[in-house]
Amino acid sequence: MTIIQRPSPNFDDRTLPVSIIVLHYTGMPSAAEALDRLTDPAAKVSSHWVVAEDGQVVQLVDESRRAWHAGKSFWRGTTDVNSASVGIEIVNPGHEFGYRPFPEMQIEAVMALVAAAMQRFSVAASNVVGHSDIAPARKDDPGELFDWPRLAAAGLAVPIPVGGFDPQWTDAGTLLALGRYGYDVLDPQAAVIAFQRRFRPARFDGVIDAETRTILRGLLA
Repeated sequence: MTIIQRPSPNFDDRTLPVSIIVLHYTGMPSAAEALDRLTDPAAKVSSHWVVAEDGQVVQLVDESRRAWHAGKSFWRGTTDVNSASVGIEIVNPGHEFGYRPFPEMQIEAVMALVAAAMQRFSVAASNVVGHSDIAPARKDDPGELFDWPRLAAAGLAVPIPVGGFDPQWTDAGTLLALGRYGYDVLDPQAAVIAFQRRFRPARFDGVIDAETRTILRGLLA
């Protein structure tokens, strides 16, 4: 893989070991605009990697340093997700500017980066997450079109459970289970939508139904 270096000044020192990989989309009209923003000192945002639609990879921050990509977020008890994670921005206009499928070459490059980071830092597949997973009340990315099943088939993400049964939890019980899995459930509907967007992308309406409970039970099992 050929990597372009475009250093961003937006980083500092980690205070936690890496245990999470966070996938984003850039959510801007073009890759150039996204790169400009991620390297602008005034923006105070960055990531470790940016992956263009043609699969070209740009490194902004060394993985040993804390990039500023997660913002206010939470995953499995960790509140300083920036310190504990590698951030990968995937070029895509996002829901605001014309959300579209992620091209094959781009997905392949993302998978290569995820695989390398997982090996380097011993990250569990269950800790390869989307921005919407760690900030459900604020973020939708990388969104319902991202090919999580392909990553899961390669051991780079958690597969969607197949089969199982509805545990028939109450809505309150389901939210407790969602919190046990790792989500911030302070905004219950946002947490359910984020979970469904990730694990049932065909319908993410925020309604706790039998299929949602069944998938969640399968993940906890």
